[in-house]
Amino acid sequence: MPDTDLATLSAEDMLAGYARCQVSPVEVLQAVTERIARLNPGLNAFAVMNPNALQAAGESESRWRSGRPIGPLDGVPVTVKDLVDLGGFPTRRGSRTTSADPVPDDAPMVMSLKAAGAVVIGKTTTTEFGWKSPGDCPLHGITRNPWNPAYTTGGSSSGAGAAGAAGFGPLHVGTDAGGSVRIPAAWCGLVGLKPTYGRIPQWPASAFASVSCAGPMTRTVRDTAVMFSAMARWDLRDPFCLPDDPRNWLEDIEDGVEGTVIGVLSNPGFDAPCDADGIAAVERAAQLLSEAGAIVEQVDPGLPDTSSVFGRVWGAALARLVAGMSTDKAAMLDPGIRQVAQTVGGMSAIEFMDAEATRAAAAHAMARLHQRYDLVLCPTVPGGPPLADAPIIDPVRSLWTDWAPWTFAFNLTRQPTITVPMGPRGDGLPNSVQIAAAQFRDDLVLRAARAIEVAQPFPVAAL
Repeated sequence: MPDTDLATLSAEDMLAGYARCQVSPVEVLQAVTERIARLNPGLNAFAVMNPNALQAAGESESRWRSGRPIGPLDGVPVTVKDLVDLGGFPTRRGSRTTSADPVPDDAPMVMSLKAAGAVVIGKTTTTEFGWKSPGDCPLHGITRNPWNPAYTTGGSSSGAGAAGAAGFGPLHVGTDAGGSVRIPAAWCGLVGLKPTYGRIPQWPASAFASVSCAGPMTRTVRDTAVMFSAMARWDLRDPFCLPDDPRNWLEDIEDGVEGTVIGVLSNPGFDAPCDADGIAAVERAAQLLSEAGAIVEQVDPGLPDTSSVFGRVWGAALARLVAGMSTDKAAMLDPGIRQVAQTVGGMSAIEFMDAEATRAAAAHAMARLHQRYDLVLCPTVPGGPPLADAPIIDPVRSLWTDWAPWTFAFNLTRQPTITVPMGPRGDGLPNSVQIAAAQFRDDLVLRAARAIEVAQPFPVAAL
Protein backbone atom coordinates (compact mmCIF):
# COMPACT_ATOMS: atom_id res chain seq x y z
CA MET A 1 0.00 0.00 0.00
CA PRO A 2 2.75 2.46 -0.97
CA ASP A 3 0.52 5.40 -1.90
CA THR A 4 -1.76 5.16 1.12
CA ASP A 5 -1.41 6.85 4.50
CA LEU A 6 -1.59 3.73 6.64
CA ALA A 7 -2.90 5.71 9.62
CA THR A 8 -6.12 6.51 7.78
CA LEU A 9 -6.95 2.96 6.68
CA SER A 10 -10.15 1.45 8.00
CA ALA A 11 -9.80 -1.41 10.46
CA GLU A 12 -11.08 -3.80 7.80
CA ASP A 13 -8.45 -2.62 5.31
CA MET A 14 -5.71 -2.93 7.93
CA LEU A 15 -6.73 -6.50 8.71
CA ALA A 16 -6.88 -7.39 5.03
CA GLY A 17 -3.40 -5.91 4.57
CA TYR A 18 -2.04 -7.91 7.50
CA ALA A 19 -3.52 -11.14 6.17
CA ARG A 20 -1.95 -10.55 2.72
CA CYS A 21 1.42 -9.45 4.18
CA GLN A 22 1.03 -6.09 2.40
CA VAL A 23 1.46 -4.11 5.59
CA SER A 24 2.36 -4.88 9.19
CA PRO A 25 0.94 -3.77 12.56
CA VAL A 26 4.26 -2.07 13.36
CA GLU A 27 4.16 -0.08 10.11
CA VAL A 28 0.58 0.97 10.84
CA LEU A 29 1.41 2.02 14.39
CA GLN A 30 4.40 4.02 13.17
CA ALA A 31 2.19 5.83 10.66
CA VAL A 32 -0.37 6.56 13.39
CA THR A 33 2.21 7.84 15.87
CA GLU A 34 3.84 10.03 13.21
CA ARG A 35 0.43 11.52 12.42
CA ILE A 36 -0.24 12.11 16.11
CA ALA A 37 3.12 13.84 16.51
CA ARG A 38 2.30 16.14 13.60
CA LEU A 39 -1.34 16.97 14.30
CA ASN A 40 -2.10 16.38 17.97
CA PRO A 41 -0.32 19.51 19.32
CA GLY A 42 -3.03 21.57 17.65
CA LEU A 43 -5.90 19.25 18.61
CA ASN A 44 -5.15 17.91 22.12
CA ALA A 45 -6.88 14.55 21.69
CA PHE A 46 -4.87 12.53 24.22
CA ALA A 47 -4.77 12.43 28.00
CA VAL A 48 -1.84 9.98 27.93
CA MET A 49 -0.05 7.82 25.36
CA ASN A 50 0.72 4.13 25.85
CA PRO A 51 4.50 3.53 25.80
CA ASN A 52 3.87 -0.21 25.42
CA ALA A 53 1.97 0.12 22.13
CA LEU A 54 5.02 -0.60 19.96
CA GLN A 55 5.72 -3.82 21.85
CA ALA A 56 2.08 -4.89 21.43
CA ALA A 57 2.23 -4.10 17.70
CA GLY A 58 5.44 -6.13 17.38
CA GLU A 59 3.84 -9.11 19.09
CA SER A 60 0.87 -8.82 16.75
CA GLU A 61 3.21 -8.70 13.74
CA SER A 62 4.86 -11.93 14.88
CA ARG A 63 1.49 -13.62 15.17
CA TRP A 64 0.46 -12.53 11.67
CA ARG A 65 3.77 -13.81 10.26
CA SER A 66 3.03 -17.17 11.86
CA GLY A 67 -0.52 -17.14 10.51
CA ARG A 68 -1.92 -17.13 14.05
CA PRO A 69 -3.74 -13.87 14.82
CA ILE A 70 -5.33 -14.08 18.25
CA GLY A 71 -8.56 -12.30 17.37
CA PRO A 72 -10.55 -10.30 14.86
CA LEU A 73 -8.77 -7.00 15.67
CA ASP A 74 -5.20 -8.25 15.95
CA GLY A 75 -2.85 -5.32 15.38
CA VAL A 76 -5.52 -2.65 14.89
CA PRO A 77 -4.88 0.60 16.84
CA VAL A 78 -7.58 1.67 19.30
CA THR A 79 -7.94 4.52 21.78
CA VAL A 80 -9.74 4.43 25.15
CA LYS A 81 -11.62 7.37 26.64
CA ASP A 82 -10.32 8.58 29.99
CA LEU A 83 -13.56 7.68 31.76
CA VAL A 84 -12.74 4.00 31.14
CA ASP A 85 -10.18 1.99 33.12
CA LEU A 86 -7.01 0.91 31.33
CA GLY A 87 -4.87 -1.19 33.66
CA GLY A 88 -1.52 0.42 34.50
CA PHE A 89 -2.76 3.95 33.78
CA PRO A 90 -4.70 6.43 35.92
CA THR A 91 -8.34 7.13 35.16
CA ARG A 92 -8.40 10.89 35.70
CA ARG A 93 -11.87 11.61 34.21
CA GLY A 94 -10.65 15.00 33.06
CA SER A 95 -10.52 16.19 36.66
CA ARG A 96 -7.91 17.64 38.97
CA THR A 97 -9.83 16.02 41.85
CA THR A 98 -8.96 12.44 40.84
CA SER A 99 -5.97 10.28 41.73
CA ALA A 100 -2.93 10.10 39.46
CA ASP A 101 -2.26 6.53 40.62
CA PRO A 102 -2.63 3.79 37.97
CA VAL A 103 -5.63 1.50 38.22
CA PRO A 104 -4.88 -2.23 38.46
CA ASP A 105 -7.44 -3.68 36.07
CA ASP A 106 -8.85 -3.15 32.60
CA ALA A 107 -12.53 -2.33 32.20
CA PRO A 108 -14.46 -5.20 30.59
CA MET A 109 -14.62 -3.54 27.15
CA VAL A 110 -10.85 -2.94 27.24
CA MET A 111 -10.24 -6.57 28.16
CA SER A 112 -12.41 -7.62 25.22
CA LEU A 113 -10.61 -5.33 22.78
CA LYS A 114 -7.23 -6.59 23.95
CA ALA A 115 -8.44 -10.19 23.72
CA ALA A 116 -9.39 -9.45 20.12
CA GLY A 117 -5.81 -8.29 19.52
CA ALA A 118 -6.33 -4.53 19.40
CA VAL A 119 -3.32 -2.32 20.17
CA VAL A 120 -4.18 0.43 22.67
CA ILE A 121 -2.28 3.56 21.68
CA GLY A 122 -3.49 5.86 24.45
CA LYS A 123 -6.29 7.38 26.47
CA THR A 124 -8.32 10.22 24.98
CA THR A 125 -9.58 13.37 26.66
CA THR A 126 -13.03 13.81 28.14
CA THR A 127 -15.03 16.60 29.69
CA GLU A 128 -14.81 16.47 33.49
CA PHE A 129 -16.68 13.35 34.63
CA GLY A 130 -18.42 13.44 31.23
CA TRP A 131 -20.75 16.22 32.33
CA LYS A 132 -21.09 18.41 29.19
CA SER A 133 -20.88 18.62 25.41
CA PRO A 134 -18.21 21.29 24.72
CA GLY A 135 -14.88 19.45 24.59
CA ASP A 136 -12.72 20.88 27.36
CA CYS A 137 -11.83 19.95 30.92
CA PRO A 138 -9.87 21.48 33.81
CA LEU A 139 -7.15 18.82 33.72
CA HIS A 140 -6.26 18.68 30.02
CA GLY A 141 -7.65 21.90 28.58
CA ILE A 142 -9.44 22.33 25.24
CA THR A 143 -9.72 19.60 22.62
CA ARG A 144 -10.25 21.02 19.12
CA ASN A 145 -12.09 19.88 16.03
CA PRO A 146 -9.87 18.61 13.17
CA TRP A 147 -12.30 20.05 10.60
CA ASN A 148 -11.69 23.53 12.02
CA PRO A 149 -9.71 23.92 15.27
CA ALA A 150 -11.62 27.08 16.15
CA TYR A 151 -14.59 24.83 16.99
CA THR A 152 -15.18 22.22 19.66
CA THR A 153 -15.26 18.51 18.94
CA GLY A 154 -18.22 18.12 21.23
CA GLY A 155 -18.19 15.89 24.28
CA SER A 156 -17.93 14.25 26.45
CA SER A 157 -15.94 11.87 24.18
CA SER A 158 -13.99 14.87 22.92
CA GLY A 159 -10.62 13.22 22.40
CA ALA A 160 -12.18 10.22 20.67
CA GLY A 161 -13.95 12.57 18.26
CA ALA A 162 -10.74 14.44 17.47
CA ALA A 163 -8.69 11.25 17.16
CA GLY A 164 -11.21 9.65 14.82
CA ALA A 165 -11.52 12.65 12.53
CA ALA A 166 -7.74 13.26 12.51
CA GLY A 167 -6.90 9.70 11.49
CA PHE A 168 -5.23 8.66 14.74
CA GLY A 169 -6.17 5.05 14.01
CA PRO A 170 -9.59 3.67 13.05
CA LEU A 171 -11.22 2.63 16.36
CA HIS A 172 -12.10 4.78 19.36
CA VAL A 173 -13.96 4.00 22.60
CA GLY A 174 -16.52 6.58 23.69
CA THR A 175 -19.14 6.65 26.42
CA ASP A 176 -22.62 8.11 26.16
CA ALA A 177 -24.96 9.11 29.01
CA GLY A 178 -26.91 11.75 27.09
CA GLY A 179 -25.22 11.93 23.71
CA SER A 180 -21.50 11.80 24.52
CA VAL A 181 -20.69 9.37 21.70
CA ARG A 182 -23.15 10.74 19.17
CA ILE A 183 -22.58 14.49 19.64
CA PRO A 184 -18.80 14.49 19.05
CA ALA A 185 -19.27 11.93 16.27
CA ALA A 186 -21.78 14.26 14.62
CA TRP A 187 -19.59 17.35 14.95
CA CYS A 188 -16.44 15.48 13.84
CA GLY A 189 -17.92 13.61 10.87
CA LEU A 190 -17.80 10.13 12.41
CA VAL A 191 -20.08 7.16 12.92
CA GLY A 192 -21.04 6.86 16.59
CA LEU A 193 -23.06 4.00 18.08
CA LYS A 194 -24.86 4.09 21.42
CA PRO A 195 -25.96 0.46 21.72
CA THR A 196 -28.82 -1.01 23.67
CA TYR A 197 -28.27 -0.38 27.38
CA GLY A 198 -26.32 -3.29 28.85
CA ARG A 199 -25.02 -4.58 25.53
CA ILE A 200 -21.47 -3.47 26.43
CA PRO A 201 -20.66 -4.12 30.11
CA GLN A 202 -19.59 -1.17 32.21
CA TRP A 203 -17.36 -1.36 35.26
CA PRO A 204 -16.59 0.61 37.31
CA ALA A 205 -19.91 2.45 37.14
CA SER A 206 -19.87 6.05 35.98
CA ALA A 207 -21.57 9.01 37.64
CA PHE A 208 -24.46 8.47 35.20
CA ALA A 209 -24.66 4.68 35.49
CA SER A 210 -28.44 4.40 35.00
CA VAL A 211 -28.29 5.92 31.50
CA SER A 212 -24.68 5.52 30.39
CA CYS A 213 -23.45 3.22 27.63
CA ALA A 214 -20.10 2.72 25.94
CA GLY A 215 -19.85 2.58 22.18
CA PRO A 216 -17.58 2.67 19.13
CA MET A 217 -16.60 5.85 17.29
CA THR A 218 -15.16 5.15 13.83
CA ARG A 219 -14.98 6.53 10.29
CA THR A 220 -17.06 3.75 8.69
CA VAL A 221 -20.20 1.85 9.61
CA ARG A 222 -18.55 -1.50 8.99
CA ASP A 223 -15.69 -0.61 11.36
CA THR A 224 -18.29 0.31 13.96
CA ALA A 225 -19.79 -3.18 13.60
CA VAL A 226 -16.36 -4.83 13.79
CA MET A 227 -15.47 -2.93 16.97
CA PHE A 228 -18.91 -3.48 18.49
CA SER A 229 -18.53 -7.23 17.98
CA ALA A 230 -15.44 -7.19 20.17
CA MET A 231 -16.82 -4.87 22.86
CA ALA A 232 -20.27 -6.42 23.35
CA ARG A 233 -19.31 -9.34 25.56
CA TRP A 234 -20.86 -10.28 28.90
CA ASP A 235 -18.80 -9.63 32.04
CA LEU A 236 -19.52 -10.73 35.60
CA ARG A 237 -18.52 -7.34 37.04
CA ASP A 238 -21.54 -5.61 35.50
CA PRO A 239 -24.72 -7.19 36.91
CA PHE A 240 -26.84 -5.20 34.45
CA CYS A 241 -25.13 -6.28 31.23
CA LEU A 242 -26.97 -8.50 28.79
CA PRO A 243 -26.21 -12.21 28.37
CA ASP A 244 -23.37 -12.98 26.02
CA ASP A 245 -24.28 -12.83 22.35
CA PRO A 246 -21.03 -13.63 20.51
CA ARG A 247 -22.42 -12.66 17.14
CA ASN A 248 -20.55 -10.88 14.42
CA TRP A 249 -22.44 -7.60 14.00
CA LEU A 250 -21.29 -7.44 10.40
CA GLU A 251 -23.77 -10.21 9.65
CA ASP A 252 -26.73 -8.83 7.69
CA ILE A 253 -25.23 -5.33 7.63
CA GLU A 254 -25.41 -5.30 3.82
CA ASP A 255 -29.03 -6.47 3.73
CA GLY A 256 -30.29 -2.93 3.31
CA VAL A 257 -33.58 -1.41 4.38
CA GLU A 258 -36.00 -2.58 1.70
CA GLY A 259 -39.43 -3.10 3.27
CA THR A 260 -38.52 -1.50 6.60
CA VAL A 261 -40.85 1.18 7.96
CA ILE A 262 -39.10 4.33 9.18
CA GLY A 263 -40.67 7.15 11.17
CA VAL A 264 -39.23 10.66 11.00
CA LEU A 265 -39.35 12.12 14.51
CA SER A 266 -39.88 15.87 14.78
CA ASN A 267 -40.67 16.12 18.50
CA PRO A 268 -38.74 14.20 21.20
CA GLY A 269 -41.27 15.19 23.86
CA PHE A 270 -40.63 18.93 23.75
CA ASP A 271 -39.95 21.62 21.17
CA ALA A 272 -36.37 20.65 20.35
CA PRO A 273 -34.55 23.07 18.05
CA CYS A 274 -32.85 22.14 14.78
CA ASP A 275 -31.31 24.48 12.26
CA ALA A 276 -31.80 24.44 8.48
CA ASP A 277 -28.72 22.31 7.86
CA GLY A 278 -29.91 19.66 10.31
CA ILE A 279 -33.40 19.59 8.81
CA ALA A 280 -31.91 19.27 5.32
CA ALA A 281 -29.79 16.33 6.50
CA VAL A 282 -32.85 14.49 7.81
CA GLU A 283 -34.74 15.15 4.59
CA ARG A 284 -31.81 13.88 2.52
CA ALA A 285 -31.44 10.76 4.67
CA ALA A 286 -35.17 10.07 4.39
CA GLN A 287 -34.86 10.35 0.61
CA LEU A 288 -31.89 7.97 0.47
CA LEU A 289 -33.63 5.41 2.67
CA SER A 290 -36.81 5.68 0.62
CA GLU A 291 -34.83 5.16 -2.59
CA ALA A 292 -33.30 2.08 -0.96
CA GLY A 293 -36.77 0.61 -0.50
CA ALA A 294 -37.84 1.78 2.95
CA ILE A 295 -41.28 3.20 3.74
CA VAL A 296 -40.71 6.61 5.35
CA GLU A 297 -43.42 8.52 7.24
CA GLN A 298 -43.68 11.36 9.74
CA VAL A 299 -44.36 10.17 13.31
CA ASP A 300 -45.24 11.58 16.71
CA PRO A 301 -44.90 8.94 19.45
CA GLY A 302 -46.52 11.19 22.05
CA LEU A 303 -43.51 11.26 24.34
CA PRO A 304 -43.64 13.01 27.71
CA ASP A 305 -41.31 15.96 28.27
CA THR A 306 -37.97 14.14 28.21
CA SER A 307 -36.05 17.37 28.85
CA SER A 308 -37.42 17.69 32.38
CA VAL A 309 -36.68 14.02 33.11
CA PHE A 310 -33.12 14.07 31.86
CA GLY A 311 -32.46 17.37 33.61
CA ARG A 312 -33.30 15.68 36.92
CA VAL A 313 -31.12 12.63 36.15
CA TRP A 314 -28.22 14.87 35.14
CA GLY A 315 -28.61 17.25 38.04
CA ALA A 316 -28.99 14.53 40.66
CA ALA A 317 -25.87 12.72 39.41
CA LEU A 318 -23.77 15.89 39.55
CA ALA A 319 -25.18 16.89 42.94
CA ARG A 320 -24.21 13.46 44.28
CA LEU A 321 -20.73 13.90 42.80
CA VAL A 322 -20.24 17.29 44.47
CA ALA A 323 -21.68 16.12 47.78
CA GLY A 324 -19.15 13.30 47.94
CA MET A 325 -16.17 15.66 47.82
CA SER A 326 -14.49 17.84 50.37
CA THR A 327 -15.03 21.57 50.06
CA ASP A 328 -11.48 22.03 48.78
CA LYS A 329 -11.88 19.38 46.09
CA ALA A 330 -15.30 20.60 45.02
CA ALA A 331 -13.78 24.04 44.48
CA MET A 332 -11.45 22.48 41.89
CA LEU A 333 -14.33 21.28 39.70
CA ASP A 334 -15.46 22.85 36.47
CA PRO A 335 -17.74 25.67 37.71
CA GLY A 336 -20.52 24.41 35.44
CA ILE A 337 -20.74 21.16 37.42
CA ARG A 338 -21.40 23.06 40.62
CA GLN A 339 -23.86 25.33 38.82
CA VAL A 340 -25.91 22.39 37.50
CA ALA A 341 -25.77 20.60 40.85
CA GLN A 342 -27.11 23.68 42.62
CA THR A 343 -29.72 24.53 39.98
CA VAL A 344 -31.35 21.17 39.23
CA GLY A 345 -29.67 18.75 41.63
CA GLY A 346 -31.96 19.06 44.60
CA MET A 347 -35.15 17.05 44.52
CA SER A 348 -37.45 15.29 46.92
CA ALA A 349 -38.01 11.55 46.91
CA ILE A 350 -41.40 12.17 45.29
CA GLU A 351 -39.81 14.22 42.51
CA PHE A 352 -37.22 11.50 41.97
CA MET A 353 -39.87 8.80 41.69
CA ASP A 354 -41.90 11.03 39.38
CA ALA A 355 -38.88 11.36 37.09
CA GLU A 356 -38.47 7.59 37.05
CA ALA A 357 -42.15 7.12 36.21
CA THR A 358 -41.93 9.63 33.40
CA ARG A 359 -38.84 7.90 32.07
CA ALA A 360 -40.74 4.62 32.01
CA ALA A 361 -43.60 6.33 30.19
CA ALA A 362 -41.17 7.56 27.52
CA ALA A 363 -39.77 4.04 27.11
CA HIS A 364 -43.28 2.59 26.80
CA ALA A 365 -44.26 5.20 24.21
CA MET A 366 -41.22 4.38 22.09
CA ALA A 367 -41.81 0.65 22.47
CA ARG A 368 -45.39 1.11 21.22
CA LEU A 369 -44.08 3.18 18.32
CA HIS A 370 -41.76 0.35 17.32
CA GLN A 371 -44.72 -1.99 17.00
CA ARG A 372 -45.27 -0.20 13.68
CA TYR A 373 -41.94 1.43 12.88
CA ASP A 374 -38.70 -0.52 12.59
CA LEU A 375 -36.58 2.62 12.83
CA VAL A 376 -36.81 6.26 13.86
CA LEU A 377 -34.92 8.98 12.00
CA CYS A 378 -34.17 12.40 13.50
CA PRO A 379 -31.39 15.00 13.90
CA THR A 380 -28.41 14.22 16.09
CA VAL A 381 -27.61 17.78 17.14
CA PRO A 382 -29.56 21.06 16.99
CA GLY A 383 -26.86 22.84 14.99
CA GLY A 384 -23.14 23.04 14.35
CA PRO A 385 -20.49 22.94 17.05
CA PRO A 386 -19.84 25.97 19.26
CA LEU A 387 -16.49 27.74 19.22
CA ALA A 388 -13.96 25.81 21.28
CA ASP A 389 -13.17 28.83 23.47
CA ALA A 390 -16.77 29.98 23.96
CA PRO A 391 -17.80 30.35 27.61
CA ILE A 392 -20.83 28.47 28.91
CA ILE A 393 -23.26 30.98 30.36
CA ASP A 394 -26.22 28.74 31.22
CA PRO A 395 -25.43 25.01 31.05
CA VAL A 396 -28.96 23.92 31.97
CA ARG A 397 -30.46 25.83 29.07
CA SER A 398 -27.63 24.75 26.75
CA LEU A 399 -28.35 21.07 27.45
CA TRP A 400 -31.65 21.16 25.57
CA THR A 401 -31.02 24.06 23.19
CA ASP A 402 -27.39 23.72 22.02
CA TRP A 403 -26.08 20.28 22.99
CA ALA A 404 -28.27 17.25 23.48
CA PRO A 405 -32.00 17.83 22.82
CA TRP A 406 -32.09 15.04 20.20
CA THR A 407 -29.88 12.51 21.95
CA PHE A 408 -30.72 12.17 25.64
CA ALA A 409 -34.23 10.75 25.14
CA PHE A 410 -32.71 7.55 23.76
CA ASN A 411 -30.56 7.19 26.88
CA LEU A 412 -33.72 7.40 28.96
CA THR A 413 -35.47 4.77 26.82
CA ARG A 414 -32.28 2.65 26.52
CA GLN A 415 -32.67 2.07 22.78
CA PRO A 416 -29.81 1.59 20.31
CA THR A 417 -29.04 4.71 18.28
CA ILE A 418 -26.40 5.60 15.75
CA THR A 419 -25.29 8.86 14.20
CA VAL A 420 -23.91 8.97 10.67
CA PRO A 421 -22.36 11.81 8.66
CA MET A 422 -24.48 13.50 5.99
CA GLY A 423 -21.98 15.63 4.10
CA PRO A 424 -21.01 19.20 4.95
CA ARG A 425 -23.02 21.93 6.58
CA GLY A 426 -23.11 25.37 5.02
CA ASP A 427 -19.94 26.35 6.89
CA GLY A 428 -18.06 23.25 5.77
CA LEU A 429 -18.29 21.44 9.12
CA PRO A 430 -19.89 17.98 9.22
CA ASN A 431 -23.64 17.39 9.10
CA SER A 432 -25.36 14.29 10.48
CA VAL A 433 -28.51 12.34 11.23
CA GLN A 434 -29.48 9.90 13.96
CA ILE A 435 -31.24 6.53 13.62
CA ALA A 436 -32.86 4.61 16.49
CA ALA A 437 -34.43 1.15 16.79
CA ALA A 438 -36.27 -0.80 19.47
CA GLN A 439 -34.25 -2.24 22.33
CA PHE A 440 -31.97 -5.13 21.28
CA ARG A 441 -32.30 -4.32 17.55
CA ASP A 442 -28.80 -2.91 17.23
CA ASP A 443 -28.59 -4.79 13.93
CA LEU A 444 -31.26 -2.57 12.38
CA VAL A 445 -29.50 0.72 13.14
CA LEU A 446 -26.28 -0.68 11.69
CA ARG A 447 -28.07 -1.80 8.53
CA ALA A 448 -29.75 1.58 8.03
CA ALA A 449 -26.53 3.48 8.67
CA ARG A 450 -24.73 1.26 6.18
CA ALA A 451 -27.46 1.86 3.59
CA ILE A 452 -26.90 5.62 3.93
CA GLU A 453 -23.13 5.18 3.74
CA VAL A 454 -23.41 3.14 0.53
CA ALA A 455 -25.77 5.68 -1.05
CA GLN A 456 -23.73 8.70 0.01
CA PRO A 457 -20.14 7.88 1.09
CA PHE A 458 -18.91 9.86 4.04
CA PRO A 459 -16.28 12.59 3.57
CA VAL A 460 -13.18 12.74 5.75
CA ALA A 461 -11.31 15.73 7.12
CA ALA A 462 -8.56 16.97 4.81
CA LEU A 463 -5.45 17.08 7.02
